[in-house]
Order: sequence, then C-alpha cells, then structure tokens
Amino acid sequence: MERKKNLRKGLLLFCFFAKIGCFTFGGGWSILAQMEREFVDKRELMTKEELLDIVSLGKSVPGIMITNISTIFGYQMAGWFGAVCAMIGIAFPAVLILSVITVCYSAFQDNVWVASALKGIRAAVVPIIVSATISLAKSGLKNKLCVVICLISTALCYFTNLNNIFIVLMGVAFAFVLMGVKRYGTP
Repeated sequence: MERKKNLRKGLLLFCFFAKIGCFTFGGGWSILAQMEREFVDKRELMTKEELLDIVSLGKSVPGIMITNISTIFGYQMAGWFGAVCAMIGIAFPAVLILSVITVCYSAFQDNVWVASALKGIRAAVVPIIVSATISLAKSGLKNKLCVVICLISTALCYFTNLNNIFIVLMGVAFAFVLMGVKRYGTP
C-alpha cells in the first residue's frame, strides 16, 4: 500500500515539475513561486518556512539551484523515488527544448520574432521573481537578527567579490556567535 502511495506521489511530482519546467522562464526563483502556490497554498503539504529551509539548503550546495531544490523537495514528499521523479521532471523539459534549439539554432539565431519574444519573456519574468522573493522574505526574516544578517549578506554580495558560499558560512557563524552571546553573555 505504501509503495502505491509513493508511486502516486512520485508521478504527481514528475508531472508537476515537468509542467512547470516547460512553461517557466526566469530560472529557479520563478519556479519557486509556483511551488509555493501549488504545495504550500493550494495543497498545504508544507509551510512557507519548510519551503524556505529547502530553498536555503538547495541554494547552498553545488549544482543547479532548482534541480537541488526539486530533488530535496521530492525526497521530503515521497522518499528517494520522489526525489528522482522531481529531478527528472524539472530537467526533462529543458533538455528536450535545448536539444531542439541546438538542432535548429541557425534558424533561431537571427530571427527577429524569436528575439522579440525573448525580450517579452524577460520583462514578464521580473515580477514573478520579485513576488517569490517578497513571499520568501516574509517567511525568512522573522526577527531583527535575520534582517541584520540579510542586509549584511546583501551588501557583501553586491559590493564585494566574496564567494557566496563564504558569505553563507559567515552568516551561519554570525548567528551562532550572537546566539551564544545571548545565551551565555559576553566572555
């Protein structure tokens, strides 16, 4: 019985991620907005905080952010089978579309209609990404410490050439130090 349940969940994950993989432009952040709408708001399978935790983990490890997030999400929903289904679902449309474009690249390369369509897509994606960012920020910035770490990290990303992994590790260390100071007082 459990096997059938996981099979159903895995197929649901594959179909969902394949669908959004086909029709989502703008990368991982716009896909996150759709994940939030489908799995947090509509199906109530997780909270915004849980999705934010998955996003934080998926963004912090090497690889393609949305593939990492989809895999972790799939695992949380339906174990290893769900992880594989979500990962294949999100990657399959891109691989298929890129294969077609690669074969037909010379026809697309200088096409005015394709160039115009891509400009429209880029403009339409910005509000989707901003919406996902605002929604996740509301869930992730619940206290002053989180806001301070976010502002410092943003400044470091924007004004320095520091590696993002180093900035994330600095944020973790900063939070631990402040938590220790709060708990034990200054030495």
